[in-house]
Amino acid sequence: MRILPAFALLLLAVPAAAQTRSPPPAALGTLPAPIVTRDGVVAVPYGAPNLDEDAAPADFLRAARQSLAAGRITEAMEALERAQTRALTRDVRPSRAGIPSDQSLVAAIAAAQQALAVGDRLATIGKIDEALRLGE
Repeated sequence: MRILPAFALLLLAVPAAAQTRSPPPAALGTLPAPIVTRDGVVAVPYGAPNLDEDAAPADFLRAARQSLAAGRITEAMEALERAQTRALTRDVRPSRAGIPSDQSLVAAIAAAQQALAVGDRLATIGKIDEALRLGE
């Protein structure tokens, strides 16, 4: 019969021990940890580009290029994603809504995102320049 009270105490102690081992919650507004790319480049997280939400895709592409040149890789990623979102805004029939866009601008932005994902900054800048020529 002594096993039952000992088992009950063990059941109560395990959740309490687990709660004390968890890390404290981070303060609101803290930035995530740095990102290390495949070639060892450390990307320090930055906020979104300082542009109006309704800016044109070319504006976000220029912001991505400037952020990349300044070494703010995550800010460049965000600007590329926003440029692609602006370029994807289109009117289509509901039956074609699931079909990916075949716009050359969207494809050029995707190529820039792929180059940035593997850490090739020079190729990314070249792809951004190509997208800028298509978008203007």
